Amino acid sequence: MSVVSLKPWMVVVSILALAPAGPDPAVAPQTPAGPADWYQWRGPNRDGKAHERGLLQEWPAGGPPLAWRASGAGTGYSSFAASGGRLFTQGAREGTEYVMAFDAATGRKVWETARGRRFRNERGDGPRGTPTVDGGRLYALGGTGDLACLDVATGRVVWSVNVLETFGGRNPNWGLSESPLVLADRVLVNAGGRNASIVALNKEDGSVLWKSQSDEAGYSSAVTARVGDTPLAVFFTGERALGIDVRDGRLLWDYRPVSNRTANIATPIVQGSRVFVSSDYGTGAALLDLRPSAGGVAASEVYFTRNMRNHHSSSVLVGDHLYGFSSSILTALRFADGEMAWRDRSVGKGSVIYADGRLYLYSENGVVGLAEASPDGYREHGRFRIRPGSLPTWSHPIISGGRLIFRDQDTIYAYDVKR
Repeated sequence: MSVVSLKPWMVVVSILALAPAGPDPAVAPQTPAGPADWYQWRGPNRDGKAHERGLLQEWPAGGPPLAWRASGAGTGYSSFAASGGRLFTQGAREGTEYVMAFDAATGRKVWETARGRRFRNERGDGPRGTPTVDGGRLYALGGTGDLACLDVATGRVVWSVNVLETFGGRNPNWGLSESPLVLADRVLVNAGGRNASIVALNKEDGSVLWKSQSDEAGYSSAVTARVGDTPLAVFFTGERALGIDVRDGRLLWDYRPVSNRTANIATPIVQGSRVFVSSDYGTGAALLDLRPSAGGVAASEVYFTRNMRNHHSSSVLVGDHLYGFSSSILTALRFADGEMAWRDRSVGKGSVIYADGRLYLYSENGVVGLAEASPDGYREHGRFRIRPGSLPTWSHPIISGGRLIFRDQDTIYAYDVKR
């Protein structure tokens, strides 16, 4: 492996390309993506966008109709995966974390399975990661490092491993928050160990396929990309953004200027050969261009901007613009060159997803809003408020089956947003 320094903002790492053996592990999870399937973190493509159509374009005063409200999700910030008429999440009760399944039509709890020790923190206890559905299996990572494969129908544990204990990692200050990246034959997580920062496990039995790098774990979740014939996973660790060959774990490229030393959280956004990565704490965002290079991959900076500083939520790319919270201000940014289109305080600092021409906004203070996804300006089409508890509403919403679904700790809300 050779590293060539081109400029301070460009790193190129050349590797020998390996032909994939057996199934290509770069493909998406095997669950078919239908209109109601939000089967992993940030939706079918991990980009914060739902495939659904025919949704309300304007909300009545007071918000859309409440379909149901349920309790029993426990303590935690985990979001939801939705598939096969069920919702999957994680939560803590007393000293234990649980993986749970709820009926999507009624909110009734179908099963729950104890999976590890409760993570404790002054900013809120419990698990943070969202489970991933893959056919008849469910993969979930808890706040203290317990990675489990469970049976979707029953919650029975197929295999489990504590990634911190196994790979010698240190739990970051606010707990492991990653949602596992499940590919054709393997599961990838940022375990944070020495020479085992990023690991690939066989998704059938949890055995180790490869280990790579020594970065501390971040709070972000990985996404996939392909450059030429090279399948890669893009991670945002506690130290840098980087690309890993999913077949063998070899480092393809890395980029540090977008990283801060407090908390790298937002999920990278991939469009074609370009990757957008952002963090807060006064840092900013960068667009990187990935190209084949000497049998490997080169990453070069297209631009760096301080006009998009994603904290706990990620932006969504709609058309040629990104929409996301730059710290506490909702911001529209042109993807190609980083030019800002507009900024608005909107519902206050929170998270954002997209469906059917609209941005769905969920503030950390329990305000829910609907706005146009347009670079022409901020135009709101309804809002309402829930009464949250003492902790911020940091669990991100989803759209599934014509419903807007989100939680505030133990309580789950499902609103009917179908026309």
